[in-house]
Amino acid sequence: MKRLLFFVNVDWFFISHRLPIAEKALCEGYEVIIACRFTIHKAELESMGFKVIHVSFNRSGGGITSEVKTVREIKQILEKVKPDVVHAITIKPVLYTGLALKAISANVPFVAAISGLGYVFTANTLRAKVTKVIASVFYKVALSQKIKIVIFQNTSDEAILTEVTKLKIADKVLIKGSGADLSVYDFKPENVGQSPKVVMACRLLKEKGVYQFIEAARIVKATYPNIEFLLVGTPDLENPNTVKQAEIDNWVKEGIVNYLGHRNDIPDVFSSSNIVCLPSFYGEGVPKVLIEAAACGRAIVTTDNPGCRDAVIEGKTGLTVPVRDSSKLAEAITQLIENTNVRLNMGQQARKFAEQEFDVNSVVDKHLEIYSSLLARID
Repeated sequence: MKRLLFFVNVDWFFISHRLPIAEKALCEGYEVIIACRFTIHKAELESMGFKVIHVSFNRSGGGITSEVKTVREIKQILEKVKPDVVHAITIKPVLYTGLALKAISANVPFVAAISGLGYVFTANTLRAKVTKVIASVFYKVALSQKIKIVIFQNTSDEAILTEVTKLKIADKVLIKGSGADLSVYDFKPENVGQSPKVVMACRLLKEKGVYQFIEAARIVKATYPNIEFLLVGTPDLENPNTVKQAEIDNWVKEGIVNYLGHRNDIPDVFSSSNIVCLPSFYGEGVPKVLIEAAACGRAIVTTDNPGCRDAVIEGKTGLTVPVRDSSKLAEAITQLIENTNVRLNMGQQARKFAEQEFDVNSVVDKHLEIYSSLLARID
């Protein structure tokens, strides 16, 4: 039995973004171990047949001592588990796992999933430039494994990190996001008889464009007061850039948005809406919410931001606008409100695009093929 060891920052992210891959691996005879920080899902994952190990990942950033401790924990786990394949997901697990593998000189097949490089590789501030230099050194070491595949979600991140780490073509692959279950996120025709609803669903961080969404809603509602803007998600209390609940309460009182909080019925939320909006300037891979919106056959308004622009075909399945530009965002939303047939056609094309690019079954199969190909390179 081959041992597949996942390193991921937190359990809920694993469940929302990588669970189907682990389930398929389990079915194909792998022993699957999930190493992450646990919140409330440890028993749930164990009940599915996975082995679980706690790792002290700090999502909001800890001190140097804390971060070194986490690398040591990963090193100890690698030495104890002796995995046949290691799959690390998101920035910190990828870097720390790569460093730990290097420290123990383990020639273990390494899958590094890059789901967004973050702002440091695109921002022009002095702090970002200094951080970029430091991060580049860490990436060069972490991705220096002989047997590896680096999974990118968008072409911008692929180009940047290929240049930084001199990746060979054989050592990388592009998989656009974590996919969507097309039988769950299915297409249902819009209710064109209702006043249009515009929905934004995400972790409520400033970088996700929440403030721009609110300002665009103000602009649109000045002309079309009956348009309903829906905000879905919760503040991320571990992140210093979270939107605060008091701010949300004020927007609701002002009549700008209806706040739905956390929802487990996103397919129904999208199906009852007309436009899905994500004005993000976050370091995205390919936002899962945009994949799900496309699968539901809804026109998308997002930003010309790496990852976001990869989730749409401009002018065909959605519209992109400059980051941090509330006025342009309002114009794009208005354009889709005023042109029902254009919007409906975009939704139909979005569903076709999802079927071609975002089927979770295809995403899962590609990952299992990666594991097999890496193991073959050892044998």
